[in-house]
Amino acid sequence: MATAPRNSGTSQRILDVAERLMQVRGYNGFSYADIASTLRVTKASLHYHFPSKAELGTRLMERYTHNFLAALAGIDAASAGAREKLERYIAIYSDVLANNRMCLCGMLAAEYATLPKTIKAEVTRFFDVNETWVTAVLEEGRQSASVKFAGPALEAARVLIAALEGAMMLARSYGDVERFERASKRLLAGLT
Repeated sequence: MATAPRNSGTSQRILDVAERLMQVRGYNGFSYADIASTLRVTKASLHYHFPSKAELGTRLMERYTHNFLAALAGIDAASAGAREKLERYIAIYSDVLANNRMCLCGMLAAEYATLPKTIKAEVTRFFDVNETWVTAVLEEGRQSASVKFAGPALEAARVLIAALEGAMMLARSYGDVERFERASKRLLAGLT
């Protein structure tokens, strides 16, 4: 059966619902029945657009990474320096958490062992892209003396990303977004 074009309105609505479900429940915590119920369509119509859940998840990850890259480009274009870039980067995480969601890739990383190979590859790609961007920002900050850290920038970037993902998880488990805010402010203060 032919797959609908990637940019069709129905496909995008399906991806929107799947993204919300995955950010709240994870990949293994929802089914096509959940999406069909939300959109008031049949499961067969979902399979027309995305023949398998693995394909749906892969396409969603591609879209999520594309949108995240666009957000990072926006930060680069609008920010004056490394500290401001890091603040805006952290704000992305904060905004997601404030909407009662988790970072999609953080959720999927928790389920990594049970994910299809194509989704695993996209999760890894997402974190690689983040590490590359944060590393570049940290290097920029080191050169301008606006950011300070010990050791290689890549290691500092990995610590920052891991800490943000972990802070999201703990804030969620306590139902306390402020817990994330305090942790992220301390992280940033430790770099500047």
